[in-house]
Amino acid sequence: MKIALITGATSGIGRATALRLAQDNFNLIVTGRRLTQLEQLKKEVEVKFKKEVHILNFDIRFREQVDSAIDSLPEHWRKIDVLVNNAGLALGLNHLQDGMVEDWEQMIDTNIKGVLYITRKVAPLMIERGGGHIVNIGSTAGTQVYENGNVYCATKHAMHALSQAMRQDMLKHNIRVTEVRPGLLETEFSLVRFKGDKKKAKDTYAGLTPLSAEDIAEVIYFALTRPPHVCINDIEVTPTAQANSYYTNRKV
Repeated sequence: MKIALITGATSGIGRATALRLAQDNFNLIVTGRRLTQLEQLKKEVEVKFKKEVHILNFDIRFREQVDSAIDSLPEHWRKIDVLVNNAGLALGLNHLQDGMVEDWEQMIDTNIKGVLYITRKVAPLMIERGGGHIVNIGSTAGTQVYENGNVYCATKHAMHALSQAMRQDMLKHNIRVTEVRPGLLETEFSLVRFKGDKKKAKDTYAGLTPLSAEDIAEVIYFALTRPPHVCINDIEVTPTAQANSYYTNRKV
């Protein structure tokens, strides 16, 4: 039985990925800030799929919390085969000169530093065991910026660069690295970005059918289940109605 550690598993891609992997040959370590959601996920996985789930409740922005959480793992849970770096967010949609510094710091601390902190703790465990697979959740914003996206786009450009760097650094250790870069995806993402404004969040997807968290979970599962000699380095996934960060075909 393999073990997958999934960050940001309380909702969206993280939760959907946990459920998808639990259908297959995976026990799960799920992390996030919202303990109630993690407990609900644990119960669902145990009842539906009869897999083991270990909860780590912490905020990935804080290195000491990350270190303490990973160090607390019992020995049999330290045999991590897969790390899914999913925890991330966008806040605000302002021109740079009107941006909120607190929002910038939360995005940078979560989307970049959080990925570094958790990977720094988990990768050595994989190296000790002679292999593993790291999946980073990027974005189409990681290769194309858009107006008002400034700092969020910068963090996802950083994820794109880090994914390529990880692939090189982990090469001799037999650790595969995959970046999955979704386009328009309807989860809590826009609701968080617009700080609870449901109308603005819904308008983001007006006139088209966006991706779902389950769509991306299937892509992650595909990458993880390729033969050992195959590494999917980079996958960009958009709705059929979206060509890239600029062009969509909306029926409104």
